[in-house]
This record gives sequence, structure tokens and C-alpha cells, in this order.
Amino acid sequence: IFININGNLLHRDEAKISVFDSGFLLGDGVWEGIRLHKSKLVFIEDHLKRLFASAEGISLKIPFTKKEIISQINKSLSINEMEDNIHIRLIISRGDKITPYQNPNANVGPVNFVIIPEYKKTDPSTYTNGLIIGRVKNIRPNDSILSPHFNTLSKLNCILASIEANKLGYDEGIMNDINGNISTCNSTNLFFIKNNQVITSTGEYCLNGITRSKAI
Repeated sequence: IFININGNLLHRDEAKISVFDSGFLLGDGVWEGIRLHKSKLVFIEDHLKRLFASAEGISLKIPFTKKEIISQINKSLSINEMEDNIHIRLIISRGDKITPYQNPNANVGPVNFVIIPEYKKTDPSTYTNGLIIGRVKNIRPNDSILSPHFNTLSKLNCILASIEANKLGYDEGIMNDINGNISTCNSTNLFFIKNNQVITSTGEYCLNGITRSKAI
């Protein structure tokens, strides 16, 4: 697999980012997870719209157009000869720092732009055996902490929920919002079917999932 780092295509074993990168040091950046299905980038316009909205939400300037980003994605898919069952992780960090320090005034260069394409296909047994999910204690934040609508690299809240789920023997942890209502799972949006009705949260405290919006 070849990884795209700032437009350069590198073999997976050679793909590296500086230890002074904002994403590595502080989780300062945004990302999208995009599917390639039968040579089509699924809901790509929706994903890029959310990417730019998340970046704007954390005052991160993306110096590329949507067309340029799609071109780089296609460049990465082409060298890997990928057509189907592909998951693409698109990452943009605030770039390198002169020193490990929170304030963006310590940043010295342009953003770091990474595309990681991988073959990922659901285990067929999932469709017959299902998944085990259950409540965890970690909750989703509100806008005054960190907007849950921004798809940022700062995932510790969900990572801690995932760790708790692992300890409890769950595949996914159901997270409440700050009011004690069900919001989402730690890495996926959540729907229930009850009495022939499809039920989900208001969306106020969960990521504005692309697939979620299509389901609604």
C-alpha cells in the first residue's frame, strides 16, 4: 500500500510524519473516513463539506480546493490499483511546530495532508451474529467543551469509551449526552428499531454522520 503524504506517494513502511506535527503532539487537526465502492467515492461531496466545516470550527485553514483533494485521493487510489471495498482515511493536521506547545503561534509551516487507503471489508459473520453493544460511563461533550460535530483528531473522549467497552466485553460503547440521554456509540452512530419505528438521538451531541443523515 502506498500512502499519500503532502502529495508524495510513499510505501506504507516509509510513510512518516514529524514528531513535531500538531496532530501527533496534540490531536490538532481534522479527518474524514471515505468509502470507495465499485470505483465510486461514496458521498464524497458530503464528506468534504463536513471536512471544511470541521476545519472552520477549529480555525484551521485548508489551503486546497475540494477538487484538488479529490485529485489527490484519485492519485492515491490509482497507484494502489484500488477499485472496491476500500476505506480512505483523509487527515489534515495544523502542521509542524517549532516546539511541543499548545498555542498555534508555535506552528512554523503549512498543514500536513495525509491519505491512507486500505482494503476493508465487513466480516460476513457480523451480518448473522450481530454485535454486542452496551452503556459506558464516558459521555459526549457539548459545544462549550468541544463541539461533537467537529470531526477532529482529538478522539480521547471516544477512545476512553472504547477502552471501557472493551473491558465490559462490548464491541461498541453506547455513550450518553450531558443530559443522560442516549447520544451515539463510541465510533458509530446509533439507531434503534422499536414498534416498527426507527429511533435515533436528536443529533445535538453526536457526530453529524454522513451515513446517519442518509438513513434519516
